[in-house]
Amino acid sequence: MATIIDKIAWIHLREGKVLSTRSRGKDVYYLPGGKREPGETDLDTLIREIDEELSVAIVAATATHVGTYQAQAHGHAVGDTVQMTCYTADHHGTPTPSSEIEEVTWLTYAARDRVSPVDQIIFDHLHKTGQLH
Repeated sequence: MATIIDKIAWIHLREGKVLSTRSRGKDVYYLPGGKREPGETDLDTLIREIDEELSVAIVAATATHVGTYQAQAHGHAVGDTVQMTCYTADHHGTPTPSSEIEEVTWLTYAARDRVSPVDQIIFDHLHKTGQLH
């Protein structure tokens, strides 16, 4: 039976690049964020996940919904999809790898083939709108 994985992600852009992360043992990059815990709102999940993964504090009042995207879930059975609800937001602190995150990097559109399938769709959107170079 196919499942939908509900995830929240932070889109942080700077100078035409987007902040991306790579977890320990993974071979692709993902936008920072993660799965919702029971009872959490999108904003609750965004704040918790970004603090856990990058040790930065999201400024809740600045969170803006960018879009919701779906694709085959990387590393899961065929038919399992990830639904990624994306937000931009200001933050306090410097993104630093924490928890399961091994690497934090800034990617351009040229790195599209190095990210998960749902992130590829998001990269396409950001590139088409002139935000990702």
